Amino acid sequence: MTSNSFHLAVMPGEGIGIEVMEAADAVLAAVEKRFDLSFRQEHIPGGAHHYKETGAILPKDGMERAGKADAILFGAMGWPDIRYADGTEIAPQLDIRMAFGLYAGVRPIRAIPGTPPVLAHERWKDIDLVIVRESTEGMFASRGKGEIIDDKEARDTQVITRKVTEQLTEFCCGLARRRREARGTPGRVTLVDKANVFRSFAFMRKVFYETAAKHPDIEARHHYIDAMALDLVRRPWDFDVLPTENLFGDILSDLGAGLIGGMGFAPSADIGEANGMFQPSHGTAPDIAGKGIANPTAMILSAAMMLDWLGERHGSAAARDAARAIERGVDHAFGKLNLRSYDIGGRHGTHDIGNAIAGLIRSGQADPE
Repeated sequence: MTSNSFHLAVMPGEGIGIEVMEAADAVLAAVEKRFDLSFRQEHIPGGAHHYKETGAILPKDGMERAGKADAILFGAMGWPDIRYADGTEIAPQLDIRMAFGLYAGVRPIRAIPGTPPVLAHERWKDIDLVIVRESTEGMFASRGKGEIIDDKEARDTQVITRKVTEQLTEFCCGLARRRREARGTPGRVTLVDKANVFRSFAFMRKVFYETAAKHPDIEARHHYIDAMALDLVRRPWDFDVLPTENLFGDILSDLGAGLIGGMGFAPSADIGEANGMFQPSHGTAPDIAGKGIANPTAMILSAAMMLDWLGERHGSAAARDAARAIERGVDHAFGKLNLRSYDIGGRHGTHDIGNAIAGLIRSGQADPE
């Protein structure tokens, strides 16, 4: 049923998560008015400081409330100096992924017009790929379950299942098809693995090709993780959609962010069968928290991903148009207004960037063509 009204679970978190969420909220207010949308925001606290104060990473009913929302908009949580007794960091986002089966961690890597090129090659501006990190198993299946034996040996176990690999492959084939239709990308899915060494990855590759065969219009390939680390620097413009195991995706998405100017330009979404969480790929950045200089672009583009997903699920053309307007607003702000965030050597702060993009949307300058 078509709907233009959405219930959002908003979890700003801590550190720069709070600041970039404020900038994203200004942009959401602009698209709400411009595209006749309605957002009911339910704020849910949480994170490392919440854990320090209460002994819990989220309120008692926080996970349940988040699950009932149409989407979860997440800032950043975690703090280096606040940890569990075993030395690991507080990371509610990982708990949310597991709780709701958010198996597809979607990490777009796209060069923003007007930003300083990171690579010298003239094709740098053509970078437009998506890393899809499987986010519920792989090496992260051992989180909280690893063992230390006699203080001499530590073990963690990787888990790859047929069900989730099939889900991931189906998702990636569908994503490659939609990107080809909307952006003219190749319609190519390249599995990143280490199947020449590990049986679990050989199994993942087998299931990947079996599932991809059901989509003959999509080109299916594979690439070893070490070769991909090389080729993402050498020729990133040759890639389209890259499904990966959890840990590999965690690492490659940071490398990809480096190719486009840093984590401040790297949005993400965690998608499951019934729920979606949308957050910037960066963390809480204690070193710059409270200074007003954090780049909110990743958070703003994550909100655009949320609107596109909501539009698809709820049949809302207005939500999808709003998503495109946010992306166009970002491109216009950096490409034509010459905004320069601090992380790329500029002097435009968090609010400057959020307000500039919101203003472009309000004025209609970012409307989809």
